[in-house]
Amino acid sequence: MRIGPYILDGNVVLAPMAGVTDRPFRTLCRAHGAAMAASEMVHSDPKLRDSRKSRLRADHRGEPSPRVVQIAGAEPAMLADAARFNAAGGAQIIDINMGCPAKKVCNRQAGSALLADEGLVAEILATVVAAVDVPVTLKIRTGPAPDHRNGVRIAEIAQDAGIAALAVHGRTRAELYKGRAEYDTIRAIRRAVTLPLFANGDIDGPEAAARVLEYTGADGVMIGRAAQGRPWIFREIQHYLDTGEQSPEPDPATVRDLLLGHLQQLHAFYGPEQGVRVARKHIGWYLAGRPDGEGARRTLVRITEPAAQLQGVREYFARQQGALAA
Repeated sequence: MRIGPYILDGNVVLAPMAGVTDRPFRTLCRAHGAAMAASEMVHSDPKLRDSRKSRLRADHRGEPSPRVVQIAGAEPAMLADAARFNAAGGAQIIDINMGCPAKKVCNRQAGSALLADEGLVAEILATVVAAVDVPVTLKIRTGPAPDHRNGVRIAEIAQDAGIAALAVHGRTRAELYKGRAEYDTIRAIRRAVTLPLFANGDIDGPEAAARVLEYTGADGVMIGRAAQGRPWIFREIQHYLDTGEQSPEPDPATVRDLLLGHLQQLHAFYGPEQGVRVARKHIGWYLAGRPDGEGARRTLVRITEPAAQLQGVREYFARQQGALAA
């Protein structure tokens, strides 16, 4: 797949997720097969630009190319300025968020709320594309509501504006993450436009990815929630798409080492106090479905020191290894 001058080394990419796809998680997913990974959503309001949260979200030092920063907002000129600012800071691709269904985003008429105003969508896309020399991509949902799925029209607007690639989540804004994603709209979008297309929504493993690609005709898949606590999913899916063969699940020792390395990166990136707090949700995701994983999670979330958090993870896996040997 090509996005502007960048040729991706696969067609399985990480979806931007607020509160999840920070630099430690992105670099981990890239190391385990994700061909591209966008930042958490960065608001276009310049007044928020110097906040610690915004600086951390836009921090892509040391990441492999292409480095992608996702911006959000509703004002064309402000979004264009945010695109220029992040491109000057080293972003190689700018992604525009028109897919987030969260109330705090949509109440500001940003994210997926924009899909209801096709004229504003066209103005935003044209303004941002004209503002920067780097490729601009777009993430959308299939429309504002089930009775108003205008994803095909939005895709046509995007292509006309010069958008370099499009990702589509198979739900409307109103559906949030409820029910099952539908892929008919993505299939119709594929027939309507020629720009690189990623399908997103409920793709939780290799076989699901293959089915969605075959049905929709999309060029690639974008993985979101299924990568939480399972960063190796990208390699699994890509291997299956390339060979038709399933990869073995990583053994407990491999998962332990991945988790410990991830936690250490979080502690270093955020600092000890915040790093421990951020790490708690990742621990829960890694341990979900494992023997006594929920009990271990309840214990580990009470830990406040980085070294103790790491030791608690080591002890959990040691207990499981002992149980298996017994």
